[in-house]
Amino acid sequence: MKITFLSPFPNISGGQRVVGIYAQRLAARGHKVEVVCSRPREPSYSRRIKDLLKGQGWKRPQTHYDHLGIHFRVVNHGGPIREEDVADADVIIATWWETAEWLANFDQSKGAKFYLVQHHEVHASLPQDRSRRTYQLPLRKICVSEWLRQVMADEYDDFLAFTVPNAVDCRQFTTAPRSKGDSPTIGFMFGGYGYKGSDIALEAIHLAREECDFNVHAFGRATLRNESDRRVIDRYWHRPKQSEIPSIYSSCDAWLFSSRVEGFGLPILEAMACRTPVIGTPAGAAPELIGQGGGILVPQENSPAMADAICRTVAMPAAEWVRMSELAYSTANSYSWEDATDRLEAALQATSNDRWAELCDGQPLRMAKH
Repeated sequence: MKITFLSPFPNISGGQRVVGIYAQRLAARGHKVEVVCSRPREPSYSRRIKDLLKGQGWKRPQTHYDHLGIHFRVVNHGGPIREEDVADADVIIATWWETAEWLANFDQSKGAKFYLVQHHEVHASLPQDRSRRTYQLPLRKICVSEWLRQVMADEYDDFLAFTVPNAVDCRQFTTAPRSKGDSPTIGFMFGGYGYKGSDIALEAIHLAREECDFNVHAFGRATLRNESDRRVIDRYWHRPKQSEIPSIYSSCDAWLFSSRVEGFGLPILEAMACRTPVIGTPAGAAPELIGQGGGILVPQENSPAMADAICRTVAMPAAEWVRMSELAYSTANSYSWEDATDRLEAALQATSNDRWAELCDGQPLRMAKH
């Protein structure tokens, strides 16, 4: 098949890593794959001046597409990707709400239209009315979690969406069987958007330290500017390389996943693949993943409950922790990119309405709305 992915300007988001992995794997299976990206926003005048004062010239940042070595093309104009920017294909896939908006008006010669739904993009920072309307467009939806498929049914009356869960590369994210650390260590991802809930994790850490002792490791894109954050976090990795992240996960006895809302939650599987149990909220795919025993599920927006789970993990007997660690590892290894690509490929081949309905009918909705 000729397959086109429509992508926003290249970046290092988890969503683009997923797109890059699929593009790489589908190409390896003999499909002709192209990722077409909108043009990156130029840095502001003030940003350029700051970089010049620091002796730095602006250069295009590295992206997941570079890291994965896939073929991608950036259009030579600003604004939306246009129909004339895209070659005719068998299948074309929107990967973000704006790209779905653009794709809706393309001619059918550009391919059967799909929408890879990686999040319910109705955040306060976005034009919510516009993003909501993209879920009502006549595009076949491929959701990365059961929760998202349920949202499509509950909020948009679309009962013909197909789930292709994300996975983790267990060659990159892995560690040998290990024991609980002599000095208990809790990790989390710092900063990011408000819905990621790092404030919930920080509050839980404050509360837990009133009852038990442990170290805190974290990584993220944000700089630690606040003195109180620097006092809480014992070791911080700012924008670590991809090759460094597995060792950060494996330095911890538990990883906090504190998202308020999430499409999937890749850090859950990444930490679990490194044999690190996850203490997490029921966002995205967390109920399915943590529910298999490789961590502790805590209520949404509940720092005291997360603090209690931290102290339970810190006090946990070594043998019990090892059992939970191995369950986490087993869970991560049950989600492979090979299986995910099989499911995605099957979905992309179901281009007729009858075949698509048959495919989607084979996975009944089971989750309650939350």
